[in-house]
Formats: sequence, structure tokens, C-alpha cells
Amino acid sequence: MSEYPVRDNTAEHRFELSVDGEVGALATYRLRDGVVNILHTETAPPMRGHGLAGELARQTLDQIRERGDRVVPSCPFFARWIEEHPAYQDLVVSR
Repeated sequence: MSEYPVRDNTAEHRFELSVDGEVGALATYRLRDGVVNILHTETAPPMRGHGLAGELARQTLDQIRERGDRVVPSCPFFARWIEEHPAYQDLVVSR
């Protein structure tokens, strides 16, 4: 388990990476018919440059895989991250 857990905050429609109890990075999404459309990723300014967005992407995609869902990486960061990590490309669907 990562020292920075990611949870799916369904009420806010976002995955949140926690750093010392605070949201260090997040990815907003829309869910429809088992497809998670990742819209936007951001990292809290004082926490940038520490690989948190990459960890958020990995854990988010792992959770999506575990649920049996698929992903549309509308967010440029997620699209690039998936491109650089071929083990996750099977999750991608086009819309």
C-alpha cells in the first residue's frame, strides 16, 4: 500500500490522493455506464514536483480496473501517463 492513499470521493466526483490528511492531488471525473471519463488533474501547489500526480494516476487506474470499469482519459496528464505506462492501455475506450 502506498503511503499516499487514493480514495474515490463519489460525492465530489473525484479521486483524491491524501498527504497527511490533506488532499494533495485530485482527478475529477464523470462516470457513465461503467466508463470513467477523467476530466482534470491537479496537485496542490506546495506539493508539486514530488510525483503525486503519477501516484494518483496509478492508484486511480488500479481502482478502475478492480471495479471492472474502463476509462476515457480526457485529461491530458492522464492520457500521457497511460501512454507512458502500457500496462494500463487496455483500460482505455474512445468516445
